[in-house]
Amino acid sequence: MYHGNSIRLLAGNSHPELAHSVAERLGVPLTPCMPQKFSNGEINVKIAESVREEDVFIIQSGCSDVNDNLMELLILISACKTASARRITAVIPCFPYARMDKKDKSRAPITAKLVANMLVCAGCDHIITMDLHASQIQGFFDIPVDNLFSEPLMITYIKRIDGWQNSIIVSPDAGGAKRVAAIADKLGVEFALIHRQRDRRSKNAPERMELLVGDVRDKAAILVDDMIDTGHTLTLAARTLHDKGAKTIHVLISHGLFAEADMAALEQLPIEELVVTNTAPQKEHKEKCSKIRAIDISAIIAESIRRTHNGESISLLFGDWTGGGHLDMVLL
Repeated sequence: MYHGNSIRLLAGNSHPELAHSVAERLGVPLTPCMPQKFSNGEINVKIAESVREEDVFIIQSGCSDVNDNLMELLILISACKTASARRITAVIPCFPYARMDKKDKSRAPITAKLVANMLVCAGCDHIITMDLHASQIQGFFDIPVDNLFSEPLMITYIKRIDGWQNSIIVSPDAGGAKRVAAIADKLGVEFALIHRQRDRRSKNAPERMELLVGDVRDKAAILVDDMIDTGHTLTLAARTLHDKGAKTIHVLISHGLFAEADMAALEQLPIEELVVTNTAPQKEHKEKCSKIRAIDISAIIAESIRRTHNGESISLLFGDWTGGGHLDMVLL
């Protein structure tokens, strides 16, 4: 429970359910603000109560209508800045444009850096986000950035899977090797890596995946990734694990965007369940695919806000966490 008298909690239109859940856990009401659009699409914001000399936290996730949500967040930050807020913290559970974090080819933009510059220019003093696609994005900012982790909740969920002691944690690409190795180490199980490749001798050859490290035969394969958008990588990985003899396949994803995913095709995959966090709204996705389960992250967000406001360490929230700590795992 929050103890103090100088905090303001605001929310944009990206994820009102999460914002209300965080507010309820903190025991702090959401400050009324009404982001609206003019007829030409321009966004207007009106904050109904004073935020002068207040510690302001703005909850806005980079999901669904990413550009509108980002612009809405920037305008909310600017409005609070010009209204003399003491400190402005942007709580962004799913950071927008996080996949564009480096120049991987000629003339490619580093858009994650641009977003960082825009947030600082708007007047943001502090960022709280979760499971950044690339941890170096924290270095794009000249202000403090707290990158929270869903890993403790995932470990708790894995320990509820029957036969998890005979499981293997799998990454669908080399970029997730560090993530799965850390989870496997804490659980005391093995990990595996899958490599995605295409036959370069034929332009029309379909993509395929090969198991590079690990043996999944007769084990519960637990596929872990940071984001699902189209579902193409998940489809290839699930079929590869099934072909390699995995006993069961469970999928855990940090950010379930499902922007262009074929939900009917995901329903037919040889997986037991597809577990995502609610950094993005999941209600509609769950209605379209019965295998989707959503883990509530509002407890982590709320505790991080409380610790930030009271000047306490956020790292202690995760430092000694072994899967049975004080953060409750709630399925939505």
